[in-house]
Parts: sequence; C-alpha cells; structure tokens
Amino acid sequence: MKKILYGGTLVTREGIVEDKALVFDEKIIELVDVECINQMEGEKILIRGWVLPGFIDIHIHGAGGSDVMDATPEALEKISNTVLQGGTTSYLATTMTMEQEIILDAFAAVREAMKHPSGARILGIHLEGPFISPEYKGAQDAQYIQKPHSDWIQEDLDIIKIITLAPEMDENFSFIKEMKDKVILSIGHSGADYQTATSAFDAGARHITHCFNAMTGLHHREPGIVGAALTRDFTVEFITDKIHVHPDLFEPMMRVKKDDQSILITDAMRAAFLEEGEYDLGGQNVFVKDGACRLEDGTIAGSVHRMDQALRNMLDATDFGIERISRMLSYNPAKLLGIEQERGAIEAGLYADLVLLDENFEVVEVYVEGQPQLKKE
Repeated sequence: MKKILYGGTLVTREGIVEDKALVFDEKIIELVDVECINQMEGEKILIRGWVLPGFIDIHIHGAGGSDVMDATPEALEKISNTVLQGGTTSYLATTMTMEQEIILDAFAAVREAMKHPSGARILGIHLEGPFISPEYKGAQDAQYIQKPHSDWIQEDLDIIKIITLAPEMDENFSFIKEMKDKVILSIGHSGADYQTATSAFDAGARHITHCFNAMTGLHHREPGIVGAALTRDFTVEFITDKIHVHPDLFEPMMRVKKDDQSILITDAMRAAFLEEGEYDLGGQNVFVKDGACRLEDGTIAGSVHRMDQALRNMLDATDFGIERISRMLSYNPAKLLGIEQERGAIEAGLYADLVLLDENFEVVEVYVEGQPQLKKE
C-alpha cells in the first residue's frame, strides 16, 4: 500500500523541506503539499523530527557479532539487520586480508545473500586487501598479503565494487590500468609517496580508503597520500568516530574537496552494536574499550562506529549543515558506486530508503525499499 509521511522535516539534495508530505511505495512517488493529503489514498503516517535518505556505508566489515569473513549468508543477514539501528539501509560487504580461499568463500556468501535480501541491502563487495603494503597493513594479517593481480577475482567482478590497494605494490600500475574501467580502485594501506599516489590517479585510481589511516601523512616537503587527496579529484572516505581522525580536521579537510567527494564510513567490525570486550577481526584478537578497537599491540583495528553517530559527530565538530552531511552519508557514496539514479536521495523514482530521526538525531524508524524495517518505541 502507498504510504504518506507527513509532519517531519525532509532533507533533500536541494535543501531542507518543510510542510511537504512524502508519498512512496517501493520507490518515492512525489513530494506534495501537506494540505493535499486528505484527498489522497494511502496509509497516512504522522511523524516528528527529520527524514533523511537511508545511509550507504561503503566500508563495513561486520556488526552484531558477525563478520563478512565468517563467509556465511547467515552472518551477512545478521549484519544487514543490525546496521539498521544506525540508519544504514545499504552497504558494501568489506573483506579482510586472509587466506585466498576464505576470501573466495566470502564472495560466494555475499553473492548468495544478495539473492535473498533482508534488512539493509548488500550492494556488493569492497575488497580491502590482500593487495596492500606490509608496512601499512594496520590490523590486516601480513602473511596473506599479495601483489595486485586479477586472476582469482575475475569471476566475481560483477559484485566487487571497490578494491583497496597499495599502488607501490603494483608494478608499472599494470593492475590499475587493467581494472580501472571495471571497478573503483582505491588507494589505502599504502606507503606511497605523493608522486606515486598522483601517478596512480593518472593511471586510474579514483578513491582514498579511510583517509589519514594506514597511509603516508601530510608533510610540507613530502605531501604523501593525504597531499594527493587534497590536490587531485579523488573521492575520499573518512571514519568520523573522533578516534581515527581528530575532529578538528573534519571540516578543513572536507572543505578542500568538491561537494560530492567526501564520504563518511564506519569501518565497523563485529563488535559494533555490542558491549565492549574481546572480539576478533581477520583472525586476530581485538580488544574494544572506550569506543576504540585495538590489537594487543595497540594498533587500531576497525571501529564500532555507526552511521547515525557519524552524523551527530559531524554536526558537533563542523559548521556544515545537515544537508551537506546527509549527502556525505547517502548521495555521495551512491554517486561513487554509480547508483545515484536508484538510491541516495529523497527524489521521485528512487528507492524509498529512508531514516527517520528525532530532534536529537537518534534513529527512530527505518524504511528499506518502502518497507518498514525498524521502529523504536
């Protein structure tokens, strides 16, 4: 049945919209004046607070006790239904550097889970590793690192959407040149200097994985990957949990980028939405305390971040309006993935992926493709 939401404040790409009702079934049909709804057929739902397009997380490993590398449809279903609590309505299942066979098993599980959607929709795979630098591996397992090559991923390129790699591991950028028109190539877990990073951009790399983390930083004589992110038209993803990046850097870094080039992610692992304690990530023990996830040696190992918290942190740490932050959570990742005509905004013809928030920007209700998936009492 057609649904009509009214009473809330809508956040669209054009700006904040008041005194309009949102009409949708599986997809958004139209925005109409509230005065018109009495003459319309459909389920009328009075709401309070904010209505934003559902959040799209292009970098998440797990949640609710499950991980993509568990390599089962059941684990993915658990993740999909858990992340709804943070307003995520679609995401890329993100892998880790592990045995090649386990990665292939994860591919198979993602493919199967995509056939039977439940909760947040899986849009495909973000292959983070094994094509990374041993020196900048972060919480990835060094023994399974490979130089970039396409032999074993060819059959799954239909569902692989992003590949994170260290360009210095790719001789003559042959992998980047081969794959640039097939997937989004992202620089991450890399010791590349500025020249290598900008040359990789020229060769076809277009994205930066969790900017500042596990990469060469910004120095006035050695600008590194962060410098390349500032001087080239890379899209750039940020973990805005205030642990991975100092919050005072959010606004100046993002102001340098074009309006559609900053993307907020969680990089969450299986402990997300659970209590603090001991967990694992990519076969390594991770200790979650005070909101931070770390290996025994203190290395940051993913996060327990959530997309609604990313919104609140950005509102707290920057002067950006909610419209701009909403784009970083929804439209910008959709545009990166080439699905902005399907998801990522409150516009007629797009899927009705919606997150309803109260006046404190806490998630109240979530719709995925027009169906209510979560409602907090």
